[in-house]
Formats: sequence, C-alpha cells, structure tokens
Amino acid sequence: MAELRTLARPYAKAAFAAAQEHKQLAEWAQVLTVAGQVTANEDIRQLLANPGLEEQKKSELILEIAENGVTDQVRNFFAVLAENRRLALLPEIAALFNTYRADLERTVDIDVTAAFELTDEQQQKLAQALSEKLERQVSLAASMDKSLIGGVIIRTGDLVIDASVRGKLNKLADALGS
Repeated sequence: MAELRTLARPYAKAAFAAAQEHKQLAEWAQVLTVAGQVTANEDIRQLLANPGLEEQKKSELILEIAENGVTDQVRNFFAVLAENRRLALLPEIAALFNTYRADLERTVDIDVTAAFELTDEQQQKLAQALSEKLERQVSLAASMDKSLIGGVIIRTGDLVIDASVRGKLNKLADALGS
C-alpha cells in the first residue's frame, strides 16, 4: 500500500495544484472521490488490467460515471493517468487529494466509537473540545460498539485515542503479562 501511495503522490499533488489554480477544489474532490470509488471495485480493477482495451477508453469510461464536475483540466489529468497506465491509482490519488484539501481548509473528519449511543449534546461537546485541541473544524461521525464496555475510541487519520474500558483492560493485561 505504501508503494501505491508513493506512486500516487505526484499525481495527487499535480491535481491539487491544478484545482487550486482554477479555484475548483470541490469539483475536483467530487470527481476524484467518485473515480476512486469506481476504480476500487474489483470488476473495474479487472477491466483496467485488460490489455485489450485502450487506456483512453478506460479513462473515458471512468469519467462517464463521474460525469458531474468534469472540466477540460480534469479530462486532461485523466488522459495523463491513462497514458502513464496509472488509472488504478485513483483510490490513492483521491485519498491524498482529500487530505491536502482538508489541510488547506483546516478541517478534519473524526470517527468516534462509543459503548453507548451519544446524544446530540454529547457529540457537540466532543466536537467542540476536539476542534479546540486539534485547531481545526471537526466533522464528527459517531457509532456504537457495546463490546467497548464503556468510554470511547476516537480515530482521525493516524491519531487514535482509546479511552474505552476494553482498551484499558487490554493494557492492564499486557502489563501483567510482561
């Protein structure tokens, strides 16, 4: 996976620069996200691997599905990807592009898993506290997992805060086993 990310990085940076230059971050993000989801599909991956189908045809098929927000710059970007046989990198390119956009806009998506359903008030307080700590605008998605026993697990990017009872019990068991 790290290799794919390494290959995708220059394309994601180029796409981001083009989107910034033309003030089309949202449009590019939408097209790349849809294209990334499409190319992550196993059937589409097999189609992209088919040497009998021209690379430009593969590119056009993906763009047809992503139809909204497809500008000439986006078409040119996809043509370059096709020419270099890099269409399969679209899921990674989309992920990197969205990361660059979030950094620029100072936003962050956070997943919170709690042992019990969080009320709207609790979610708002948590989002506000995390927003202040991370110095970013927070978009919070909450889910429930009763196996946590109590507490929460907060995930965003590489950051994981495990404040669950299950996590604390696991740490205690590790400490006792050492």
